[in-house]
Amino acid sequence: MATIYPFRAWRYNPSAVRLDDVVTQPYDKISPAMQQAYYQRSPYNLVRIILGLPELFDAERGETVYSRAARDFRAWREQGVLVQEKDPCIFAYAQRFTVPGTDIVKERRGFIALGKLHDYAEQVVFRHEYTLSKPKSDRLNLLKATHAHFGQIFMLYSDPAGSVEKILYDGAGPAEAEVTDEYGVLHRIWRVSDPAAIRLLTSAMADKKLIIADGHHRYETALNYSKEHAPAAVASAEHSTSQLPQPAYPEAAVMMTFVNMDSDGLVILPTHRVVHSLEGFDPTAFARAAEEFFTVEALPATDTSAYIRKLGAQQGTAFVAVTRTGALLLRSKPEAAAAALAGLPEHQRKLDLSHLHTIVLDRLLGLDAEKVREQTNIRYLRDAAEAVDQVQRGEANITFLTNPVTMEQLREVAFAGSVMPQKSTDFFPKLLSGMTIYALE
Repeated sequence: MATIYPFRAWRYNPSAVRLDDVVTQPYDKISPAMQQAYYQRSPYNLVRIILGLPELFDAERGETVYSRAARDFRAWREQGVLVQEKDPCIFAYAQRFTVPGTDIVKERRGFIALGKLHDYAEQVVFRHEYTLSKPKSDRLNLLKATHAHFGQIFMLYSDPAGSVEKILYDGAGPAEAEVTDEYGVLHRIWRVSDPAAIRLLTSAMADKKLIIADGHHRYETALNYSKEHAPAAVASAEHSTSQLPQPAYPEAAVMMTFVNMDSDGLVILPTHRVVHSLEGFDPTAFARAAEEFFTVEALPATDTSAYIRKLGAQQGTAFVAVTRTGALLLRSKPEAAAAALAGLPEHQRKLDLSHLHTIVLDRLLGLDAEKVREQTNIRYLRDAAEAVDQVQRGEANITFLTNPVTMEQLREVAFAGSVMPQKSTDFFPKLLSGMTIYALE
């Protein structure tokens, strides 16, 4: 089952930089505007390593974003901007936030450690979505150049009693470091270096199975890299009781944040679908075709928040479709939907997004799996108002507002060894990159 390790993390030196100026959102959540803002914030902002601006590099001299990232990472360590922990540690990591669209305040508690890499076939680590080759190639190039992991894979484990959190947080004093991000989320970490506490934690996690919440591309990249660097004869990772566990070789593990999937602090947001560039799209014809599979109800013209409230009040599978002529509430007809989804396993037939992708996108709009995978005619947006605005501005044909996937659905699909449609989950908040860094050498 899950094997975790403490590690000697590299961290930003508080006497050299302000943490607020140098940490970032995960690389795939950084917009061009955020990228520019991070660059301006500090010459040591992590964006310069994890998502460098190509136009700043001298291609004629053979420089790339990856070679420059490696150069900066090496220089920052030599200059003391980054310093390494003296002892192997695990880090308690808490995030306090307001749930978007509400006034509800929650705290998500977890911990940062190394986690052993496993093939999915071993049934220790489970995925819930497919990956694409382009992002994995990009992350592999960065890993090869820097020999380091700068962000954590977001992992879920089940612990209804909350015993793991008790080990980490009972009696915890003031946080050692904290930062508030651009979304108003307060991130705090505590160093855990006591060998007895670390052993308790590794024992408590030893019977856990893990689900990847965020970071599928980086996990698979790290796994492939690990296989490439496995020594011919792997030394045992077992040690005497006086020593802390460590990976059999550095590449055999990756940095992870572990969060209890049974805790109240776990929030999944919906990701809405915006469909664009369809030739000859006719809203009236679409509504008529949808009636074969859905009860179609025209909604009064109002604001996006009203559409979301209406959608959230529905029982069963439903979405709101917004076109230039107005908004429609689509509620699945059970018998028609069951026939259309007969080729899917039962746990997938329960998902709203399976109905949306299989029936609406593919059957009604002609967007097959390849077009969806390559995002030929589809965009994914967290912001419902922006998704609707794109239709109203003429930048899209139709937007589909969706309800979020539940944790129970995610657990069922992942542990069945299956996957959801692309961009099914949006865990909020994201894990900051740069809080800790795992260097392989």
